[in-house]
Amino acid sequence: MGEQAYGIDVDVARSVAEEVRAIHRLGVEIAIVVGGGNIFRGVSKSAGNMDRSSADYIGMLATMMNAVVLQDALEKAGVYTRAMSAIEIPQLAEPFIRRRAVRHIEKGRVVIFAAGTGNPYFTTDSAAALRALEIKADVILKATKVDGIYSADPMLDPNAKMYDTITYQQVLEQQLKVMDASAISLCMDNRLPIMVFNMRHPGNILRVVSGEPGVGTRVYAE
Repeated sequence: MGEQAYGIDVDVARSVAEEVRAIHRLGVEIAIVVGGGNIFRGVSKSAGNMDRSSADYIGMLATMMNAVVLQDALEKAGVYTRAMSAIEIPQLAEPFIRRRAVRHIEKGRVVIFAAGTGNPYFTTDSAAALRALEIKADVILKATKVDGIYSADPMLDPNAKMYDTITYQQVLEQQLKVMDASAISLCMDNRLPIMVFNMRHPGNILRVVSGEPGVGTRVYAE
């Protein structure tokens, strides 16, 4: 979305693609889960009094649009990419098949997962946790607009403290707005670490992947 009120800023897509290319060149295996909030959110004012399931399906279609934009930007940057969708739209993306996704990644392609889980009432966070577990990912990188996880909303509370590390249990007990509770629980049950970081700082994706200290917050199991 960039600085726009809504929609797609292709310059932002290009900058994300350049950062992904930088870590791809290191030999890192990458899968990306895209949301659709810049276009439509199932639980928002834009959904009005729509049936929740219908609104969520529209949100899934919005993620498909973002996936196509990001795929185009990545391929223009010289990165082989495959978009895979939980909803069948064969003209735009392959259907999600776990073994095929893993094979694409093994061949050095970046895989973009679109349409969430394919089911209403599940968020993009839940889709990210599910897909990460299905492909046996080492970590989820949660790209946000803040530097990490804080004790309170840093936009509202100037005394909010940022954590370098925090446990899943602490996230749930303190009701910190990192990912939705079902996604956090899924990661906790399977001991899948999460790194929360600010993607608006150029080079941060590379810093996180490289393990540079002081970048983002790591969520882990006790």
